[in-house]
Amino acid sequence: MKILIVLTSHDVLGSTGRKTGFWLEELATPYYHFRDAGWDITLASPHGGRAPLDPKSNEPQFQTDQTRRFEADAEAEALLGATDRLGSVSADDFDAVFYPGGHGPLWDLAEDPTSITLIEQMVRAGRPIALVCHAPGAMRHTTAADGTPLVAGRQVTGFTDSEEAVMGLTEVVPFLVEDELVAHGAVFSRVRDFEPHVVVDGSLITGQNPASSGPAAVELISVVRNLET
Repeated sequence: MKILIVLTSHDVLGSTGRKTGFWLEELATPYYHFRDAGWDITLASPHGGRAPLDPKSNEPQFQTDQTRRFEADAEAEALLGATDRLGSVSADDFDAVFYPGGHGPLWDLAEDPTSITLIEQMVRAGRPIALVCHAPGAMRHTTAADGTPLVAGRQVTGFTDSEEAVMGLTEVVPFLVEDELVAHGAVFSRVRDFEPHVVVDGSLITGQNPASSGPAAVELISVVRNLET
């Protein structure tokens, strides 16, 4: 199996003067689920090259066994340091797609035409795709074949308004993931802040927060295997 992991290239947290990017746990934990399943992993980002890590995600309180494993893994670090340019890859070459979150995607992947097309192609074709935490915000401009919002009537989750408030970034981010998905007709569900929560709607899988990244990866693997049978 071949999986494409799409990372942000955006590293500036609005006007705060702070850095952002992807959230380490949301890459590391799924990465090892996919690798341990024997899948061939490709990393891509809008600009290609090294994808920016949100430095906050590597603070001691957010580190896990999997993030430490990733940082000590020369092969994984090499992939991260040389991601493919998103415009150079084709959805047809992959069995599944995974989008880690972090705040970066709200600025670039949510507006990137190549990312938008990739998501539309996967969802419209019923091919498995998972988006976690802030990454479901990358569906804000996606549409179904009839021109209606892609998420309209679909069961989804993502980083909640209350979780963003806890982060103190409600007025910093360009939009709130929960509000944006609801505004486009999604049936949004949530659990308590920062508790694992994954929603599966056919081949579309969404996770609420960093703690949901591993379970979302497990669900994605399950969906792919079910399609094989």
